[in-house]
Amino acid sequence: MAGRIREEDVNIVRERAQIDEIVRETVTLKPAGGGSFKGLCPFHDERSPSFHVTPSKGLYHCFSCGEGGDVITYVRKIDALSFTEAVERLADKYSISLRYEEGSNQSPSQHGQRSRLIEAHKVAMAFFQQQLLTPEAAHAREFLTQRGFDQASWATFGVGYSPAGWDGLTNVLKQRGFTQEEALAGGLAVAGQRGAYDRFRDRVMWPIRDAGGDPIGFGARKLSESDQGPKYLNTPETPIYRKSQVLYGLDLARREMAKTHQAVIVEGYTDVMACHLAGITTAVATCGTAFGTEHVRILRRILLDDEIAQAQIVFTFDGDAAGRKAALKAFNEDQHFVASTYVAVEPHGMDPCDLRLKGGDQAVQDLIAARVPLFEFVMRATIADYDLAGPEGRVLAMRAVAPVLAGIKDVALRPEYIRMVAGWLSIDEATIRQEVTKGSGKSNLSTQRPASNTPTASTFGASNVGAVERTALKCVLQAPDQVGEWFGSLEESVFTVPAAAAVYAACAKAGNPLDYADANKWVQAVIEVSDEATASQVRALSVEPLPVDRPDERYVQAVLARVLELDAGRRIDEIKGVLQRSDLQDDAAEQERLLGDLLALEQYRRAMREFAVGDLI
Repeated sequence: MAGRIREEDVNIVRERAQIDEIVRETVTLKPAGGGSFKGLCPFHDERSPSFHVTPSKGLYHCFSCGEGGDVITYVRKIDALSFTEAVERLADKYSISLRYEEGSNQSPSQHGQRSRLIEAHKVAMAFFQQQLLTPEAAHAREFLTQRGFDQASWATFGVGYSPAGWDGLTNVLKQRGFTQEEALAGGLAVAGQRGAYDRFRDRVMWPIRDAGGDPIGFGARKLSESDQGPKYLNTPETPIYRKSQVLYGLDLARREMAKTHQAVIVEGYTDVMACHLAGITTAVATCGTAFGTEHVRILRRILLDDEIAQAQIVFTFDGDAAGRKAALKAFNEDQHFVASTYVAVEPHGMDPCDLRLKGGDQAVQDLIAARVPLFEFVMRATIADYDLAGPEGRVLAMRAVAPVLAGIKDVALRPEYIRMVAGWLSIDEATIRQEVTKGSGKSNLSTQRPASNTPTASTFGASNVGAVERTALKCVLQAPDQVGEWFGSLEESVFTVPAAAAVYAACAKAGNPLDYADANKWVQAVIEVSDEATASQVRALSVEPLPVDRPDERYVQAVLARVLELDAGRRIDEIKGVLQRSDLQDDAAEQERLLGDLLALEQYRRAMREFAVGDLI
């Protein structure tokens, strides 16, 4: 059992790990003002960015679903890791040496499972690359060169060769300190009657890497007809490899995707290589599974696919029946995209790899340039099954294509396609529109926008008072060294919004903010004494931009004075209400006391207002 990582080393990881750099491995971020960034939340589906990252605070928060925390929390949740594994992964990335409570550096066998399995895959990738250059791998090199891939491209994509023996990799892993159980858990070996043996033998090997570039699996293509296994053999599901959540080539394509807001989806490893070498550097492929909802979520986060930044998805399919079936499935998935979605089909059925061999890089570029809208492709493919020479065939084609038209989520675009189909079928638009209305009940495509997520914590409301209280707490959390003695003047009762009162109570419980020169440590201290709902609010307030870029002492204390002014105003109204009660008419002493309180509060409110210099919010 691994020892506990020393707290000072954990703090070093928090300080050195750049949260925006880590988040950008899975989410495209754009400036949100005040030194913050925003993007589409990786923890729930959304169409408008509500996920904020504040590098100066080392925190992230989604204002829609409430998820938030520091860089360690992000890595834990995005990769389903334990706390120790997340710290170790970040330490590896930033070359930080960790110490454990036992008093010595952790031995290799004590690393967290994810770190160990990734290290095993790195060893395997290096082993396969070395083997590709051996005499035994001549037929593997021939396979690659015949498809237009030179040695430089092998290195770029990490291509290798698994030798035909049964224990080449298994022995190397053993020599490097990995156990048989780790080789089995990572899908690198298979359990046999006499122990573990290599899963991949006599195959061309493609490492499958996550968005950050770490190898997490392999795709393997057989080279001999004597191999009784499948043509392509992929790593099975493992603790670090989920094929529904992986896109081959994403580590190489994601930066260009984010820059161009485009993704090209191809069908195989060699197609990805061919596209990248031809200049289509946004190409990726699924790994032994159909393109699905999880892939959609990955691409939307990277493309920043929202209603403002329109992204573009291009699918390449074979021109045969299987390709048409894949396009129809992609049409269903398209309802999850805001992006404009297209299909690029080579008329003779060639995939990008074959096309590059025949026509060179330009042919691949021309294929992508000649893309057609997915809607148009699906409708033409649907109509193609009918004989349009006679009226019966045209009517049947109209009825078949009507649900497809009804499934177009863009209601402004739908009339244009109705007009287009009317021209293809020589049927008037009104008749087709009527059929589309009936077909809308038959379509299995979602035409409704998903419901927005309900925040997990109570909100501050939209009132001016709620805005003031929210800003005051943002100042307390983000600039604790600027509050002076004003924090001590606050009380839980001055906050009228329950969520604000709960956050203040947590701040008061955590101690004096002036004792924390580091705002991040102060926020963490407040979170530690908060319940789950309040902690979510604390994280949100700690990353939400303030109206000023750099809150100084004057601004912070003026905002706190504004809160106290508003509280004084409410108390004044309460006293005036009491004075108007009929039962006090004969109690002169009580009236005098209340009038004295009223006068003092009026003076206090005036002083707070003067200090606050009006409404700063």
